Amino acid sequence: MNKGRESTPHIGIFGRRNNGKSSLINALAGQEIAIVSEQAGTTTDPVKKSFEISGFGPVILIDTAGIDDIGELGSKRVERSLKVLEIIDLGILLLNNNLWDEYEEMIINSFRNTDTPYIIVQTKSDIEAPSAGFIEKVKNITGKELISFSAVTKDNYEKLIKLIKYTIPEHALKAPTLLGDLLKQGDMVLLITPIDAEAPEGRLILPQVQTIRDIIDNDAIAIVLKEREIDTFLKRSAVKPALAVTDSQIFVKADASVPQDIPLTSFSIVLARLKGDFGSYLRGTPKISDLKDGDRVLLLESCTHHVSCDDIGRIKIPRWLSAFTGKKLHFDVVAGLDASKRPVTDYSLVIQCGGCMITRKQLHNRLRPAIEAGIPVTNYGMTIAWVQGIYRRAIAPFTGPDLGWEEYL
Repeated sequence: MNKGRESTPHIGIFGRRNNGKSSLINALAGQEIAIVSEQAGTTTDPVKKSFEISGFGPVILIDTAGIDDIGELGSKRVERSLKVLEIIDLGILLLNNNLWDEYEEMIINSFRNTDTPYIIVQTKSDIEAPSAGFIEKVKNITGKELISFSAVTKDNYEKLIKLIKYTIPEHALKAPTLLGDLLKQGDMVLLITPIDAEAPEGRLILPQVQTIRDIIDNDAIAIVLKEREIDTFLKRSAVKPALAVTDSQIFVKADASVPQDIPLTSFSIVLARLKGDFGSYLRGTPKISDLKDGDRVLLLESCTHHVSCDDIGRIKIPRWLSAFTGKKLHFDVVAGLDASKRPVTDYSLVIQCGGCMITRKQLHNRLRPAIEAGIPVTNYGMTIAWVQGIYRRAIAPFTGPDLGWEEYL
């Protein structure tokens, strides 16, 4: 399941079979949109439900299979349910019958391991309310207040809505901006977009489209041209853009053509700041110069695509890294959200693409094992800028003295 390009907050509902997950969704939606049954295990796979919660706003709730599902098939359902943690902005754990044991411990640990904010609700409170001792037990284990709720009587409905609103991260409620914090109304941004073998027929690649839309949304002006038109445009128009953004693969050409007093960066680095672990990228990129003979490098692509003879991740970056370091390096590429066949500790460097096709949370969870293992991580665009000698210029638009990244430089 992929959140894709949906910006609406995603909320995952977790709990044992027949703990009232579907009933809670129906209660929040104010209509019957999830199947309710007395038979345990009615919900077999994560299912998205899009609607507006009264008093809160539009959300996407994800109904998951019971965390206590049994058998080989049940284990696979639980595994698919836990994958939902990679895309949600908030988790809701449902309890019942004052019961807490290894299943609840498992999901709470999963929340913590993925940095997923969560709340805890005891459902069916019209049948059995949580005891004072159970409320205290949950508080001691999680540090969270246990809220009781009945889908039948709507007890504590408003309290539950307020708790959802309070707990869901602010970034999930705001549309992210690529460049909006750097631009003023009327600023002109030069977008350098080569049309090569990797450009889709008749279209621009997604990061270019996203950047154009972001510029327009922030009342600025996007000027789009190919790399061979830069010199002619700047000379004939006498325009001085507030910023130039280039495809990383032509950094050298862009650096030579765009005057030094015009800030220059790349689409990949723009995405790195928006979605990636930018601080870890800033720390990790210089480690490229420390690579030794025999080191293994992992390249993470976020989408699957046709591989051309001049593919950026599989051909160009390995070639540039080998030439820059002068070392014999080994490269592995993992596409989509697949796991690496090797343990992450086998690698001396991890390089992540811009991540235009996945969410910020998916990207962070993908990098987390490497970061926790102390392995340097970086980004396609930042890697290219480093090996081509223009790294400082490429990150300068985002690392000025007032932008809060000094400790990482």
